[in-house]
Amino acid sequence: MEFLHNGFILDTPQGCFPLSTDSILLSSFTSLPKNAKVLDLGSGCGTLGLLLCAEDESCRVTGVELDPAAHEAARENIQRNTLTARMESICADIRTIPSRFPAGSFDCCVSNPPYFTGGPASETNPLARRDDCCSVEELFQAAAWALKFGGTFFLVHKPERLAQLCGIACACKLEPKRLQLVRHQPDRPVSLILLACKKGAKPGLQWEEICLFDQNGEPTPQYRNIYHLGD
Repeated sequence: MEFLHNGFILDTPQGCFPLSTDSILLSSFTSLPKNAKVLDLGSGCGTLGLLLCAEDESCRVTGVELDPAAHEAARENIQRNTLTARMESICADIRTIPSRFPAGSFDCCVSNPPYFTGGPASETNPLARRDDCCSVEELFQAAAWALKFGGTFFLVHKPERLAQLCGIACACKLEPKRLQLVRHQPDRPVSLILLACKKGAKPGLQWEEICLFDQNGEPTPQYRNIYHLGD
């Protein structure tokens, strides 16, 4: 069991992807309008949905997850946290999004997607971290369909794929508007990126950078704020 902000509880059964720094960073990076309808693409055990609901009591989150075991775990997490009125999990392939929701149904999309391409070299990575069943193109196409005009897609990914992400986003008319670079320590390379792409927006990208630990390995104020330490 993981104890989240505001008393929420997350259970990730064996074999399901656990709570990670990626998800916590993404939930902190995500900015929701009031009463936001959110679509979580590749929602796993409902981790991002729980984190967002813990932060914003007005949002409603729909998760789409391909793996049946993770989907069932998400349903249990929703019930455990009495969120049935605000969260739901659907066991489905994100490529079926256009047949499940009318275009423009959501204010925001979020995703902590697979980072690594499929193939023999990636077989040691868990399926939740490979894009065999969820390519970057398919991910952005699903978000572009689901978002209303002016809606935003928030995702976390690896820095080496930034150019690919931005190119595909623009092709789907999702303009990159905000980029956050994440370092673990000041002298370390960027380990993660957080990207916000707005549907139908004009070009104009805002750059940010955060560091999780200082040179002595102590948590930075940014880290403490993201993890709600001292609340």
